[in-house]
Amino acid sequence: MQNLWHRLQNGLIDYCQKNGFQKVIIGLSGGLDSAITAVLAADTLGGKNVSALMMKTQYTSDLSLQIARQVAQLNQLNYQELDIESLVQSQINFLNKSLNEPLKNVVIENIQARLRGQILMAYSNQNGGLVLACGNKSEIFTGYCTLYGDTCGGLAPLGNVYKSTIFGLAQWRNRLNPVLPAEVITRAPSAELAYNQKDEHSLPPYSILDDILRLMIDQHLSLADIVAAGFDERTVSFVHDLVKRSAFKRQQMAESIKV
Repeated sequence: MQNLWHRLQNGLIDYCQKNGFQKVIIGLSGGLDSAITAVLAADTLGGKNVSALMMKTQYTSDLSLQIARQVAQLNQLNYQELDIESLVQSQINFLNKSLNEPLKNVVIENIQARLRGQILMAYSNQNGGLVLACGNKSEIFTGYCTLYGDTCGGLAPLGNVYKSTIFGLAQWRNRLNPVLPAEVITRAPSAELAYNQKDEHSLPPYSILDDILRLMIDQHLSLADIVAAGFDERTVSFVHDLVKRSAFKRQQMAESIKV
């Protein structure tokens, strides 16, 4: 984990230096990916050079707010909380009228993610700083992300790191000194774009998903070979379909650090 952390640090500082950035901006959601991205940025650039925005809606839990505040405090980030619910409702109302029909759940969920991306880019334009996208390799390859939303940014530091590895990375980093509250590592992953939303409602458990993706993406095995390795055929087919259908998203995403 130490070698991986150092590679991520070297990749981040190299990218910032080559592109003339001394500061970065992050949407701090209360989830593990944004939290570990914030810690990585603080370790690399110093907390004073990391702006973290918690952009809450009606779906943001008290635990997420608590975690975001603790991450900001532990890493001495420039932290700000913004209530964007009124912006979300304004866009929902506008689209309801213009489309003359109720919006699908996916539309409402993506409105939130894209508003957050828009705000992060506005802060970047106004104050300078590179926006970091916080998505991981598992999400990117399954398309479990919002184009022009949480994919928004100039660099995705964790874009080549699987979610299951990020859990281990967080535990390793926290053993050096406490930079993450324990709850952000142990809680069930959620995008919090709807009530009681959990990643596992849309994806296989990350321990299974990532093993399949490693065989499919990294080792280029056929579906038959992956099934022969002991994985459920329907699950393998489902993951393959997700990867195939989300290729258009990956073509438009920020560069990731090679690890």
